Amino acid sequence: MNWTAELEELRHREAMAREMGGPDKVKRQHDGGRLTVRERVEALVDRGSFHEVGAIAGRAEYDGNGDLQAFTPSNCVMGRALVDGRPVVVVGDDFTVRGGSADATIREKPIMAERMAAELRLPIIRLIEGSGGGGSVKTIETTGRANLPGGVGGTQLYYQTTANMGLVPVVTLGLGSVAGLGAARLAAAHYSVMTKSSAMFVAGPPVVARLGEKLEKRDLGGWQIQCKAGAVDDAVETEEEAFALARRFLSYMPSSVFDLPAAVRNRDDPARRDEKLLAAIPRDPRQAYKVRPIIEALVDRDSFFEMGKWFGRPVVTGLARLDGRVVAVLASDPIFQGGSWTADACQKIIRFVDLAETFHLPVVYLMDCPGFAVGLEAEKTATIRWGVRAMAAVNQCRQPWCTIIMRNAFGVAGVVHQPAGRYSIRYAWPSARWGSLPLEGGVEAAYAAEVAAAEDKDAKVAEIEDRLQKLRSPFRTAEAFWVEEIIDPRESRRLLCEFARLADPLRAPGPASFTMRP
Repeated sequence: MNWTAELEELRHREAMAREMGGPDKVKRQHDGGRLTVRERVEALVDRGSFHEVGAIAGRAEYDGNGDLQAFTPSNCVMGRALVDGRPVVVVGDDFTVRGGSADATIREKPIMAERMAAELRLPIIRLIEGSGGGGSVKTIETTGRANLPGGVGGTQLYYQTTANMGLVPVVTLGLGSVAGLGAARLAAAHYSVMTKSSAMFVAGPPVVARLGEKLEKRDLGGWQIQCKAGAVDDAVETEEEAFALARRFLSYMPSSVFDLPAAVRNRDDPARRDEKLLAAIPRDPRQAYKVRPIIEALVDRDSFFEMGKWFGRPVVTGLARLDGRVVAVLASDPIFQGGSWTADACQKIIRFVDLAETFHLPVVYLMDCPGFAVGLEAEKTATIRWGVRAMAAVNQCRQPWCTIIMRNAFGVAGVVHQPAGRYSIRYAWPSARWGSLPLEGGVEAAYAAEVAAAEDKDAKVAEIEDRLQKLRSPFRTAEAFWVEEIIDPRESRRLLCEFARLADPLRAPGPASFTMRP
C-alpha cells in the first residue's frame, strides 16, 4: 500500500486552486487588460523558480460523505522565487476571488510572507490589487460582529509590514484598484510603481461620495495624483514594465541590511572626461540647466535609475554605479524652484537619505541649492520644519558622503550638503557661489541706506554687486581653507569613482540606528 490516492487528491486540490475565482472571473480580469496574480508572478520571477507556500489554503465544500465538492482558494498567493538568480519573497492579491478583499483571504498567509522575508533576510515584492484590510461592510453580517482595527491578535501584519522597511528591500506594485490596507501596503515600500490604468486611495469613490465629492477612481487616486503627491514613486503603461522596474531596483539593493549591494564589472572608464561638463553650468546665475545629463556624464553609462521623479521636483534622486559600485545620487534641479528646498523636496530627501542609511549606500550630492523656498506657499507648507527634518536625516546618516558644489550653496539649506560633525569628501566647481544669502535681492536690504542716497539706485546696486562678486569668488574661500578643493568639472567622474572605491570597505552591514520610515 502506498500514498498514491492522497497524492492524487493533492494534485486535484492544487489544480482547483490554480483556477482561482473561476473562468468567468479570470476572463473579466483579462478583459480589463490585467493579468491574473499567477500570471503576474510567472512574468516577474525567473522562469520556473516560484515555490508556492499554502497553495491549497482556502474554503472547501464537502458532500454528505465528506468528499470535496468545491473549493475557493485564498485570494493571497505567496511563496519564494528567484529574481535574476537571487532569492526573493513574492506575495500577491488575487482579484478574481472577492476582488482581493480580506474577507476572502486567510490572514496568516500575508503575515507569513512578511515574516519569511524578515527571518530569511530576503527582499519582498508585493503585487497589490484589492483592499487587503478588514473586509467590506458586508463582513459585519457574514461574521456576526464588527472588526476592531488592531484588536486582539490583529496587529501582526501591520507590525511586520513596516518593520520590514528596516530589514529588507521592499518593492510594491499597484496593478489595479488599491484601497485601505492595500494602499498602506503599497506605500510602505522602498520603491513603488503603479500602472497608469490603476488607482490607489484610502477609501474609494462610494465612501468619498458620502462626503460630497463625486469622483471616478482615477480622478480620486490616479497615477498623476499619487506620483505627484509622493505616495507612489513611478508609473508605467503596462504590468510588464512594472515588473522590469522592480527587477532593476532590486539589482542595486542588498538582500537585507546584513549584506552589501553587489558590485558589477565596470565597462566604463573610471577616468572618462566629458568635455560638455566644462560648459554645463551657465555663467548667468539666473539661467537654469538640465541636471540629468550631468548625472549621466558622471556615473557609469546607463546606470542611473531615477526614483520619484514627479514628486519634490527641485531635487532628483536615484541609484547609480560608479566603477561598478552602487551609490545613492541626490542632485539639485534648478529647473524647478531654482533648486530651492521646498517642503515636498525636503520630504523626498528625508526618505531617500533614510534609504541610503538603511542599505549602506554611499551618497553623492550634486549641489545647486539657493536655500529654502521662500514666500507664502513655503510658509503654509511648513518648509522650515520639513527642512529641519531633512537636516536631521542627513546628519544622522553614517554612510560615506561626497558632495560636488556645482553652483549655489546659500542659507540654512546650503549648510545641509553633508553630514555635520564628521568627515566627508567635498569638491567645488569654479562655477560655485555661496553665502548666507544670494546677492540678488540681498543688496537692497543690506545696503538700504547707501542705495536710497544714490542718485541712480540701479547703478549703485550694480556697483555694490560687482564689488561683492569679486570678494565672493570661490578662490577667496579656498585661500582661507573654508572649502577644500576647487576642481575641473571634467575630473569629477574620476574623483567620484575614487570616492566609491574608498567608501567600499567603510560600509558596515547591520540594522540602522532607526527604523526606515515609509
